[in-house]
Amino acid sequence: MYKSSLALAVAVGVLAQQAGAAGFIEDSKASVSSRTFYYNADTREGTANDQKETAEGLKFDYTSGFTEGLVGFGIDAQALVGIHLDGGKGHHPDNNSFFPSDSDGSAVDEWSRAGANVKARISKTEMHLGSALAPQLPILLANDSRLLPATYDGGIITSKDIDNFTLVAGQLEHSAGRATSNSTGLSVAGGTQDSNQFRFGGVDWKATKDLTLQAYHSELQDYYKQNFFGLIHVLPIANDQSFKTDLRYFDSSSDGKNGTTGYLFNNNGGYAKTPGEVDNTTWSAMFTYTLGGNAFLVGHQRVSDDGGFVYLNQGNVVDGNGSNEGNGGPSFYLFTDSVVNSFVRAGENTTFGQYTYDFASLGAPGLKASVSYLRGQDIKATNGVGPDQTEWERDLRVDYVIQTGALKGFGTTLRHGTYRGDTNIPAQDQTRLIFNYTYSFL
Repeated sequence: MYKSSLALAVAVGVLAQQAGAAGFIEDSKASVSSRTFYYNADTREGTANDQKETAEGLKFDYTSGFTEGLVGFGIDAQALVGIHLDGGKGHHPDNNSFFPSDSDGSAVDEWSRAGANVKARISKTEMHLGSALAPQLPILLANDSRLLPATYDGGIITSKDIDNFTLVAGQLEHSAGRATSNSTGLSVAGGTQDSNQFRFGGVDWKATKDLTLQAYHSELQDYYKQNFFGLIHVLPIANDQSFKTDLRYFDSSSDGKNGTTGYLFNNNGGYAKTPGEVDNTTWSAMFTYTLGGNAFLVGHQRVSDDGGFVYLNQGNVVDGNGSNEGNGGPSFYLFTDSVVNSFVRAGENTTFGQYTYDFASLGAPGLKASVSYLRGQDIKATNGVGPDQTEWERDLRVDYVIQTGALKGFGTTLRHGTYRGDTNIPAQDQTRLIFNYTYSFL
């Protein structure tokens, strides 16, 4: 953390001397985003863990252009503020991922944090170094599904100098979760000791205009190593018809101290052949047929028997104030990352389907609706000898974005998820109502 902060301070000093250079100012962009979020999680089996809250999130983003010369330099900055609007004690469970808690168990009035990245560009290669990174990669998806986004501290290099290839490499050291002002080291679900080294590299190859192949490798020191391979193909059938194939495969194994005290992986609360260790392969296949405003999706996912799927999750690591609240609940690059559940425990076979309709074809551009259903079965019992378990989830979603007028770009999203199963996850009905608006003033 100290090295990253020092490098950032030095770079900012250099940029201050070059801020007048053409491109740095002219290509700058700045915006303020507002997100009003109503969150309701009803566990159905009692009220002890029910959650019902409303909050306002504000996000300021500044993105500079690049200075002139062989090597161009720039800076990106971000400030986040969360303001609690409603939902007192009794509707705000501890250790939740929506809003931080006060000492009496109620939500704090507000929380905030800020970060910045310096960047450099040579030809079509860019380097970003700082504390406001939000990678969107198969091996790590920065989460933005609650009030404010999660961010990471480290460095990422992306190159498009070779035609049809996108090369990515980097190292991350800390994370600031989606409901916290503080950062922690990196870990997995169940791990209480942090790792300050998540290294990764990968390539996206646009083999043809319709076919993309992906290969990535990542390592979280003392927790796991992971390889990913992906294929995305879109087959055009007619002007308003297409068939999309999306295949994903992960192979994960133990690294370093994984399996020892403090470096345990809880295997998503499920079975593990070797308790505490990472040992998993997971594959997913999704097929989407699009006809006009209709999109029909079907798919299947298989998690291997020896342990659950692994991904970065800092939910058990405490920050400098001795708290672990707001660090958990990251996203991951599988089709089963749903409103309530994840469907990623040992042995789980999940079949899923979704129907989406875009109302633009009926004269209502900006309005979309979807319904999806997932059913997981063959989930291995925690002790490995009990009967297999099953679970299912049904999700509904409606999105509308105003297309014209003074409120152009104002968006509304309504999501509802219903989860039931015979696992140790409680039945839950979850509703999210979100209003988004971004105002750009540069």
